[in-house]
Amino acid sequence: MTFTKKQHLTQISRGKRFAVLFYGIAAYAIAMLTIIYLIFYSAGKHPLASISLTQGSIFLALCINLLLVFLFGLQHSIMARPFFKQWWTQKIPVAAERSTYVLSSAIALATLLYFWQPIQITIWSVNNIKLQYLIWGLFGCGWIYFVLATFAINHLDLFGLRQVYFYWKGETYQEFPFMKRWMYKFNRHPIQTGLLIGLWTTPYMKLEHLILSITFTFYILIGIALEERDLIRIYGEEYQRYRNEVGGLFPWKN
Repeated sequence: MTFTKKQHLTQISRGKRFAVLFYGIAAYAIAMLTIIYLIFYSAGKHPLASISLTQGSIFLALCINLLLVFLFGLQHSIMARPFFKQWWTQKIPVAAERSTYVLSSAIALATLLYFWQPIQITIWSVNNIKLQYLIWGLFGCGWIYFVLATFAINHLDLFGLRQVYFYWKGETYQEFPFMKRWMYKFNRHPIQTGLLIGLWTTPYMKLEHLILSITFTFYILIGIALEERDLIRIYGEEYQRYRNEVGGLFPWKN
């Protein structure tokens, strides 16, 4: 989404432009803390303020956890759709749209992790030390791949900082053209790939973690289908060729 006229931006008060910049920085900081929270959870650490609401009922815990994933997926998907962005930017500055999405997603994820109901049933536990190191190595590689993928498509733009910075400067923001950099040359969705590796590679899998991994996997598959539909509409034949040539979640064609 672009700003059409530079003079319109420069006529906006410095106070408002600074407020939008501060809002974007705050949204980014909260998002980073939430992602770190998810990584610690995936490493076997329970939510920092987990609240048990089920009194030992596995069925009730499962229902609450599924509801939390559904609400997260609903927010994450609806706010990413073009029709919502067009409606939302009539109420907030266009420059703050991405930061609002980032902040809302962070709050939704933090809420999910905070209220995620523990189910202390062991699915697998790896006792071999060498195998543990191997699994933790894959775990680390997954999250590193996730982070690097955000820089491959411009980390600051992805998390809304570039938009609010241009707004603060009173300069016109332009979206990046479609491009294939780094792992995007062989992997269409490396952010999701890294996330899945980080969620699934653990030497200690409890039922609560397994439910999170399964439900996030299903959500990612649905989200990719919606995202690719939007990308084909935006970039047309160019993205369709890319889709035919490059693998989705994995390097091989899928």
